[in-house]
Amino acid sequence: MIRTALPLALGLASLSLGACATIMPSEQPVAVTGSIAYRERIALPPTAQVEIRLDDVSLADAPSRTIAQQSFTADGRQVPFVFRLTVDQRRLDPRHSYAVSARITDASGRLMFITDTRNSVTFDGRPAIDMGMLNLVKTN
Repeated sequence: MIRTALPLALGLASLSLGACATIMPSEQPVAVTGSIAYRERIALPPTAQVEIRLDDVSLADAPSRTIAQQSFTADGRQVPFVFRLTVDQRRLDPRHSYAVSARITDASGRLMFITDTRNSVTFDGRPAIDMGMLNLVKTN
């Protein structure tokens, strides 16, 4: 009886583990890429701070939750700036909404440029998603 019960138990355990493997999202990271720019012919100061974020924007009555972020100092470089945000697929919920936003501030933190439209990201199993060029607008 033990001889038949052990193989049966092992078989059932492997079936249940196999089912979990198909339900769990892939462990592969997803790259969200693109670039940011603005139309004005204004040079950024070398100390300008650039920030690009991927946020979970599902809840209308609550602050968004940052999933991935890239920040750097301009160091004399000018737009367009290329970005790459990498996120683990296990952190993504297919029922949620996601968007990329960007901002540029001066060294004191004063906002200079920001995205003013929603740049939605649809995660559909691809390993890389190109957002193209995101346009920022000048703030006062």
